[in-house]
This record gives sequence, C-alpha cells and structure tokens, in this order.
Amino acid sequence: MPDRNVDLLWALRSPCNLGCTYCYFGTIEEHRDRPALEVGRLSHLSRTDLGLPEIAAFVATLADSPVRRIFLAGGEPLIWPPVLEIVEEIKRGGVEVVLCTNGIPLGRDAVARRIVELGVDAVSVSLDADTAAVNDRYRPARNRKDGFDQVLAGVENLLRRRAEAGGQGPRIGLYAAIGRHNITAINTVPRLAADLGLDYFVPQPVSLAPDHALHDELCLRPDDIERVRAELDRLWRSRPVALPDASYPDRFVAAVTPGAPSRVAACFGGTFLHFIQPDGSVWDCPSALRIAATEPDRRRSIAGRTAAELFAHDGACGGCALFSADCVSMWPLTGFGSFLPGGVR
Repeated sequence: MPDRNVDLLWALRSPCNLGCTYCYFGTIEEHRDRPALEVGRLSHLSRTDLGLPEIAAFVATLADSPVRRIFLAGGEPLIWPPVLEIVEEIKRGGVEVVLCTNGIPLGRDAVARRIVELGVDAVSVSLDADTAAVNDRYRPARNRKDGFDQVLAGVENLLRRRAEAGGQGPRIGLYAAIGRHNITAINTVPRLAADLGLDYFVPQPVSLAPDHALHDELCLRPDDIERVRAELDRLWRSRPVALPDASYPDRFVAAVTPGAPSRVAACFGGTFLHFIQPDGSVWDCPSALRIAATEPDRRRSIAGRTAAELFAHDGACGGCALFSADCVSMWPLTGFGSFLPGGVR
C-alpha cells in the first residue's frame, strides 16, 4: 500500500443552482455570449463533463493509490443525482471525502441523512455574510428564490441528522469569499458558525481577472489591506471555531498586496495537491496561472487512467513563480486534516 499523502480537489460537475457573480467557472450569462473554449477554462454550460461510467472506473482505482482525501466540488456536486453513489465508492476505497457545497441541497432529508450514513468526513458550505442582504447580492440563485435562508436551513438540517446519529457524522464548516463588500465577514461569519454549532471557518480572497467586470468592485485593493489585516488578527485571537494554521493570515495578506513575492520555494501543487476538472482534465493545482502555463505534453486526464498512475510522485515539491490570490485557497486544503477528528494528518 503506497503512502497516502495526495489530496485532490475535484470539480466533479459543471452545473450549479446559484449564479455567483465572481465564480471561478464564470457565469452562464457571459458564456452564452462568449463560450469558454480555451483549454482548462471552466463553464457552467459545459457539455464535456465525464459520465458516470468513466468516473466510476477511475474511482475504483483509488484503493491502490496515494490519494488520501478528495474534495468534491463543482459547480454544485449535490444537484447531480449519482453523486452519493460516487461518494460511497470513494469511501469504500479508504479515501476521505469532503463535500464542498452551497448548502442548499442539504435541506433535503434524503441527502443529509445519506451524507451522515456514508461517513462523509466533512462538509464545507459557502456563505459570504451573516445576512441575506449582503450574501445574496453576489450569490443569487438561478431560481430567484433560494439564498441565505435556504443555506442556513440546509446546514441546520445536516446538524440535526448528525445529532440523530449520536454526533457521529461530518465536520461542518463555512467558507467565505472576501472582497471589498464584505471585509467584516472575516469575523461575523465565523461567529455565525460558532452560534450554529459548526466546526471550522476559512476566509478566502475573491480572485478575478483584471478585465473582469467586477474586478474593481470586489477585489481587495491596497487601501483595504490594513482593515483586512486587523480583521484577520482579531479572528485568529478569538478563534470562535477551528481555523487554518497560523501562517494563513500572512498568506492571505500577501496574495492581495501588490508587489508581494510571487515565488513559492516548495509549492505542493502537482505533488501533494492536484485539481480535476469536470471533463476529467488533471492539473497541478486550481491556479488559473498554473493551468495556463501547463505545456500541452503535460496535460492529463483521469479518463482511462488509474489514480496510482496519475498521482505517483517522489515526495519532492517543486518551486513555483506564479503565486496569486488563487493560491491562498489551496493552503487550507493541504492542512485540512486539522479540522478532522485526530487533528493534523
């Protein structure tokens, strides 16, 4: 049995029932007019998502691989009917599962109960504020009905199902994308998490391309850094729930500071962390800069391949000169074991 020290962030499906305006998939509206055709470019309108047979064939190879933990994301993974079948097979292979969701599907009893029954290790829910007015402005639902209230209802439903199982169930946490509009969410959202009885919280900087229509409106600027630093320091002092390790605030600030060092001497991307897109493409990490810099002969897919073939490595991380706000979201993934029973693994 190989050492299990590889984590996968797997954007399993493209569709989503929300229309977040800053989503790294882009928006349906912009891609209707200008389809995302570039290699590695994501779109909620993609027609190239792998089917269940190809996904199941890859998942069946996990037991004999270095893969330790899979973060299943999207789009919204929980609106794809077979997703919990895939979760069951991943768990059967001895791999930990973290579901990354907008939280709304958790309001369905069948979904919440099955998550607990399957022994899902954690559920990370995206929520950008402690009020509907702020959260729903940039995270509108496609049906124009669901939003903040339904996310809370879903989280509370999963908490009830976990309690019914005697507290045996997934760790549950909140993730917040932090921009100019919600800097105070760095502290208000983890307080909400604590009030609900959740387990962890991760703030992440909004990351948009300079030519994005909302870049200037949402992306943190140099004159925001002092406020951001103060909010982060306050959060790490109070610790209402579990947080990423103590180095994380510095990485967050560095990522939004112009002229900060762009090189990471020993990046885990491509060694201990990999990114899988809905079409099965495998990349060193989710960074848009790293994906764009990947040479054609280094592009891979899970289709027809085994996890052992794809993710074998010699344990030596390489350096990377492409540090950006995209990267900050990855550090909590590699240290995610600290949020799970037993602490850091």
